[in-house]
Amino acid sequence: MSRSRTRGEGSIRQRPNGLWEVRITLNVDFESGAPKRISRYAHTHEEAVRILHELSFMNEHNPSSFNPVKLGEWLDLCLSVYIKNSVKQSTFVSYAGYVRTYFKPSLGDIYLRDITPRLLQQYYNYLYENGILSPKSISNLNLFLHHALEYAVAEGYIQTNPAENVSLPRREKAQVDILTRDEQFALMQASYQHRYGVFIRLTLFTGLRIGELLGLRWEDIDFLGRILHVRRTLNRLCKVNKPANPNDATTEIVLQSPKSENSMRVVPLLLETINDLLAWREVQKQDAAMSPGTYVDSGMIVTNPNGGMIEPRTFHDYYEAILKLAGLRHLTFHALRHTFASRALEQGMDAKTLSVILGHASVAFTLDRYAHVLVDHKIEEMNRMQSLYTHPAVITPNTANVSLGNSVP
Repeated sequence: MSRSRTRGEGSIRQRPNGLWEVRITLNVDFESGAPKRISRYAHTHEEAVRILHELSFMNEHNPSSFNPVKLGEWLDLCLSVYIKNSVKQSTFVSYAGYVRTYFKPSLGDIYLRDITPRLLQQYYNYLYENGILSPKSISNLNLFLHHALEYAVAEGYIQTNPAENVSLPRREKAQVDILTRDEQFALMQASYQHRYGVFIRLTLFTGLRIGELLGLRWEDIDFLGRILHVRRTLNRLCKVNKPANPNDATTEIVLQSPKSENSMRVVPLLLETINDLLAWREVQKQDAAMSPGTYVDSGMIVTNPNGGMIEPRTFHDYYEAILKLAGLRHLTFHALRHTFASRALEQGMDAKTLSVILGHASVAFTLDRYAHVLVDHKIEEMNRMQSLYTHPAVITPNTANVSLGNSVP
């Protein structure tokens, strides 16, 4: 004998042994397409109805009662179900790294319902106090976890988000490495001795990030208008899906949109930069003429002698070689971007314009990042006020007759 209820509420049926079976569908196995069900048994039909109502209520309000999930399992599920198709590949790779390197080894076997703010706080304290991660990295770690646990709250596995109530280490202001003017001149001089030196000069006068530089195509340059369009970045990233063949590469070169909408921007170019790019285009033509059978016209600006793209790690090697030619200390490639920003402020460019050229989210961020440059600029500007203080029209009292707290009679 079988008595079915409406769809979504489960079913009741009587088995040959006389017991009443209560069945309820919890979810769907997406790999097989088959529904996931659980069964409970009762001696009477009335008891079976009561059990069905209880199971339906618990399934709606607290699904973890049936299937408690560990943090590691949940984060893997979030990556594949909620996050994989909603973020850039570079972001997904970062998130997967957080799960693989930090969360699963230490907290992965703990059930979601047992993750508390105190537990997370103690873990973050451990990472910070032992110098494993910087405050910024811990903040990024928690931002991802908070995002993932919001889905757990939505599905009813937990009632509140434990990542909401933690106290993160105070983020220290990042040190900005900048070339002095003498170092900049030395680097520019050395850049003329290297095949890829033109791109060192381009970066020094545009502030491009390395991925933005390597992602440039000739269609991004308006030679008549002397404009450069930042439309994409080039990076080598881990593949989202692991290759089936263990001998296949696990990484790939990826061209994608820049890190934010603000990074999609227009950068004016100096006439000298335009001439540099025109000269480089002739170098590419020579490369093509010397390798007629193997040269590939990719349309990219930064290319190897066969016309292929150059990834960041390889270009870093070229940059290090140019630094060595210039006899300079070690400086990150990003220091060229900081140098451009600092020189622009020193030369009088207004902060709003600089912020837009750099692709920053706000002028406030630009001012905060390069405040050290503005200090010197403020002193210079304040000195302009001195003539008002010492103007001949101002009658200066005899300071010998002035004492603190007393006026001159």
